[in-house]
Amino acid sequence: MRAKMRLMGFSAHAVKPLNEDAAAELGAELLGEATIFVVACGCLVLEYWRHQAQRRREERERHAAWDAMRDEVDHLALALEALQDRVQAAPLQSAVVELQAQMREVRAQLCARDPPSEPQATPKEE
Repeated sequence: MRAKMRLMGFSAHAVKPLNEDAAAELGAELLGEATIFVVACGCLVLEYWRHQAQRRREERERHAAWDAMRDEVDHLALALEALQDRVQAAPLQSAVVELQAQMREVRAQLCARDPPSEPQATPKEE
């Protein structure tokens, strides 16, 4: 009781000693309040830990999703590069095929103009 009075700012010398029943009741009340305070503090600490664990888990999931998106973008960039190479190679191949077709046409025209001549016999010396 003296400690309580000192905390409240009163003089502790003016307080009469308590009888046994009142002291037991105040002690039980103090013990109950202390128990409630400890349980409340424990709940606050546990809730803080739970919240921190959830925040770390969400952060890991966000990083995993970010890494997966980055990997997917890298994969798509490689696929795009391969497709661009194929597109660039395709006109070259079609140009080669076109040139080959033109050469066949020119050969056909040349063959049509100049039929193969008969080999001329060389005169024999007698």
